[in-house]
Amino acid sequence: QVQLVESGGGLVQAGGSLRLSCALSGSISTANSMGWYRQAPGNQRELVATITSSNTTNYSDSVKGRFTISRGNAKNTVFLQMNSLKAEDTAVYYCHLQVWLPYIRTYWGQGTQVTVSS
Repeated sequence: QVQLVESGGGLVQAGGSLRLSCALSGSISTANSMGWYRQAPGNQRELVATITSSNTTNYSDSVKGRFTISRGNAKNTVFLQMNSLKAEDTAVYYCHLQVWLPYIRTYWGQGTQVTVSS
């Protein structure tokens, strides 16, 4: 059974930093993509950043230059370093896993709250 467990959320002042972690348990194909999405109250869930098993990254325009996504050496952990945080970054952040083989499957973590005070 595949599970994603997030940690590292919290309350921070504008301009500060936080580091989110997501640990994957369970056996999956190495062909996959992990990443982070977020959802603020009243808004749809949106992409923050993703990283593939070959370390190709993708960022939303709103976080480029401020956030950095990376994976652990064992490829079963993904991190999101968030710098220069803004009030508009406040949201629940969800870890996301997409496995491509033998067919596409998607998994979500439970979410971790990030609150940025202005």
